[in-house]
Amino acid sequence: MPELKIVGLFLVTALAEIIGCYLPYLWLREGKSIWLLVPAALSLSLFAWLLSLHPTAAGRVYAAYGGVYIFMAILWLWAVDGIRPTVWDMVGSGVALLGMAIIMFAPRGS
Repeated sequence: MPELKIVGLFLVTALAEIIGCYLPYLWLREGKSIWLLVPAALSLSLFAWLLSLHPTAAGRVYAAYGGVYIFMAILWLWAVDGIRPTVWDMVGSGVALLGMAIIMFAPRGS
């Protein structure tokens, strides 16, 4: 069960980071309201706080989080940008998730 909690926390963390970066993108590239920077800052603050909730060393969390971020970014590509991922996008995401699982769930010696 702790593994599901860790993966779920990573997924929410990645979503907070993506939203926090996507909203300034909309302002800078799409000409949307500068007020999007307010929820963007809140989302990035949430992202940083969520990363601090993991029970292991920060460096390990950051390394493993990258794999989940890749997966979530590909889902964002599909769900928000409307671009269907290629087989290679999916394979790459799978490899990244495998890397995350190895980093987070491998047995640790003392």
